[in-house]
Amino acid sequence: MSRLRLFVAVSPPDHAIQELRRAVDPLRALPGAGKLRWTGTPSWHFTLAFLGSVDEEVLPELHARLERAAHRTDPFPLRIHGAGRFGGRALWAGAAGGIDTLRLLAERADAAARRTGIPMKEHRRYSAHLTLARSRTDADLRPFVEALGGFEGTPWEVGELALVRSNLPVAGVRGEQPRYEVIASWSLGH
Repeated sequence: MSRLRLFVAVSPPDHAIQELRRAVDPLRALPGAGKLRWTGTPSWHFTLAFLGSVDEEVLPELHARLERAAHRTDPFPLRIHGAGRFGGRALWAGAAGGIDTLRLLAERADAAARRTGIPMKEHRRYSAHLTLARSRTDADLRPFVEALGGFEGTPWEVGELALVRSNLPVAGVRGEQPRYEVIASWSLGH
């Protein structure tokens, strides 16, 4: 039985990604930017629940439970907003708009995974973030957060929940990024 590395996510539409890309590109010229591992625009998403390594045999039940979670959640507005950091290790863009609904959808995705029998990490309050860059060592990310802190993206309507497979990069290949593949998605609402 094969195992898949999976997460549940909401992806911004192309226009929102391009707006953010235009705001992020100048950050790559800031001092210290060369030491960061920048994520590529195809991988920009808001993770709702990280499922880890999952047996392929549980996918039918997981799909059914995620579909119910999606159908129980009405479409909602969201926009990319501001920036933050997790210590000196990760730079991210935040979200604004229907945050309470996004949080509820994250809780429903987490519950769907748990009810399917997928062991989930300890539950903590969901924090909406889209990872822009990572550092292997502690880096001073404050200048990047300050430069992007005032970013206000155009709102869009979240209408879909996606189950995504993460294909890890090839070991030893410099600059190689994980590749993400949507393996199933469900429309929000009825």
